[in-house]
Amino acid sequence: MGVSLGSGNQADVVGRLFGMAMVAMLVCAACALGCASAARADLINLGTCNSASLSQAFAPWGDPSEYELAPGGDFESSSWTLAGGAQRVGGSEPFAATGTLGSYSLSLPAGASAQSPVTCLDAAYPTLRMFIAGSGVLAVDIVDNGMVIPAGLAVAAGNWQPSTVMLTSAPLLGLLSGGTANASLLLTGVLGSPVVDDVFIDPWNRGP
Repeated sequence: MGVSLGSGNQADVVGRLFGMAMVAMLVCAACALGCASAARADLINLGTCNSASLSQAFAPWGDPSEYELAPGGDFESSSWTLAGGAQRVGGSEPFAATGTLGSYSLSLPAGASAQSPVTCLDAAYPTLRMFIAGSGVLAVDIVDNGMVIPAGLAVAAGNWQPSTVMLTSAPLLGLLSGGTANASLLLTGVLGSPVVDDVFIDPWNRGP
């Protein structure tokens, strides 16, 4: 199922892609700065900041990393802040990636948004991933003390599938927050009517 972009949406997507490239450059610079200076080494925190359970949620798709579920990321409860028409809907991704088949997912039509509860992020949490279905484009951002950092775009093209791997910009957030940031995830519908479920964060240094 194809996704057609109007001129306004196309500009939004191009702008976001540019922003993501700039963030990637800043993250690389942050890592280099932290590694090059012993005085700043303590700001690149590679220790995990919580003890959430882990699972290889995306192993069937060739991703052996161990992930933890983002706070309320299965949408089985109403813990995210919803706006602009975002709503929990019946039905879940069919793979039981959390270990249990759920009953709900999150609908994010164009213009709708959903923000997660705050969670800790440091350099040990570099990526995130989720499941997406329907048709359209979803923007993913990290929000830290009012600062919004683009993480990526997820494209829905029919049946439930994993999204691409997206960057949390955690090394940069760590430098700006003394090692560990308290941030939230922001999902925004850009085009169409995508549906998301089971949002995961990857604490890479706790993998197998």
